Amino acid sequence: MNRATASFPALQRPTRVRYGVLGFACALSMITYLDRVCFATVAPYIEKEFTLSKQQLGWLFTAFALAYAMFEVPSGWMGDVFGPRRTLIRIVLWWSVFTALTGVIFPTPSLPWLAFAAMFLVRFLFGMGEAGAYPNIARSLHNWFPFEERGFAQGTVWMAGRLAGGLSSFAVLALMIHTIAPDGTPVILWRHAFWIFGSLGAVWCAVFWWWFRDRPEQHPRVNPAELALIRGRTFAERVYKSWRKEPTLSEKSGAQGAYAPHSKEESDPFTAEEEMLVQEGETHTNVPWLRLLGSANLWALCLMYFCASYGWYFNITWLPKYLESTYGVSQETHGFWTMSLLSGLPLLLGSLACLCGGLLTDAFIRRTGDRKWGRRLFGALGHSVCALCYFVSLGASSPWLFVLAIALAAFWNDLTMGAAWASCIDIGGRYSGIVSGCMNTIGNLGGAAAGIATGLVLDHFKPHGWTVNFLIFGSVYVAATLLWLRFDATTPIVPADS
Repeated sequence: MNRATASFPALQRPTRVRYGVLGFACALSMITYLDRVCFATVAPYIEKEFTLSKQQLGWLFTAFALAYAMFEVPSGWMGDVFGPRRTLIRIVLWWSVFTALTGVIFPTPSLPWLAFAAMFLVRFLFGMGEAGAYPNIARSLHNWFPFEERGFAQGTVWMAGRLAGGLSSFAVLALMIHTIAPDGTPVILWRHAFWIFGSLGAVWCAVFWWWFRDRPEQHPRVNPAELALIRGRTFAERVYKSWRKEPTLSEKSGAQGAYAPHSKEESDPFTAEEEMLVQEGETHTNVPWLRLLGSANLWALCLMYFCASYGWYFNITWLPKYLESTYGVSQETHGFWTMSLLSGLPLLLGSLACLCGGLLTDAFIRRTGDRKWGRRLFGALGHSVCALCYFVSLGASSPWLFVLAIALAAFWNDLTMGAAWASCIDIGGRYSGIVSGCMNTIGNLGGAAAGIATGLVLDHFKPHGWTVNFLIFGSVYVAATLLWLRFDATTPIVPADS
């Protein structure tokens, strides 16, 4: 159907192309967690094979988190300037290569620091690539989803990621090959798992490049009704009028009264749309960095995410090691299914919470019209109960009770994810990619700090290192709760009338 001669959007049933965009975002979210949780699952085997200390293992966890934090904002800026399509293709291919390269590093007995340095570098470069995933997903959802569906969209994306993270331990442990070395010692082969996961990113890129477009106006399957739903009625009317201009008297007197556009620009809806977007400030040659850095509202959101990430990173870094050192749980002692379930339960339960949290924050806003408390309420509630769960975990007498407490903590933490990432879009607007990058930068600095600090606490507070760590985890979630009460989703960084 020719958009320039289509009936008014309100008379049509909207297409659902935006849910295809959400499907690609969810698939990418799943790939990010498969790649990063794979390392945590094999970390005990890497520690033994490379004879690493706890501090060295902590530094390998930190290498990823540090690079992830450092390149969030640059990656978000790239997505805002060049579009998420071109940006995501490049960064997904980048991190897929370094995922595969993780499996080609071997111990160097004569120079043990060399293998450690190589692993650290590959982990750092892997984190550099993954840094741009969620800021550019946020930018895509900003372009493709209306305000009242953004919490659901963000919650679904994080549900997919957490679900993949929870299933990763099953997948990785299933892929491991147990064999016997020539000298009779048991050997576990794990490197091929990284090669398989790395190839998934390349496949995603090929299909994504063929199907995805940065804006709904550019996608041939989007009809005017869906565009009206995404952009809002007033915006859609303006676009529609730019597509179908009123004919002049001379044009009306033409053959059969038909209106023929004078130029390509008048007949091409995409040109008119792009001009409108430029007029409304969609270009990013002048990013308001001073406004961003000076926004107390943004700093409250970022520091909240720092605290949340500090506590949550335990689930994708130290959890398998903790189960082995504290409860003697490993695949060799308790079997494949027990180890997989204990390692993956926090992320599996968290995946459900991501979707529930996104639906709840959107439903609250639709029912009350109060966006400030629609984001704040579920953030503060989730993190306060999460803190309580971490404190309760200190009294666990078995691995199952401990993992239950940690899984409930992950559930309540992830209940906040839809509200947190929708808040980036709320206050960021056309700079949502950069704002999302800022929040995730500070958040992953929390993850990097946790990777280092957890190992240091274990070494300096023996034999009570884990007790001290879990007290810290619970305390940072109390701080996150207070920061949610400071945040206001109705205060944009750049006012709409600027």
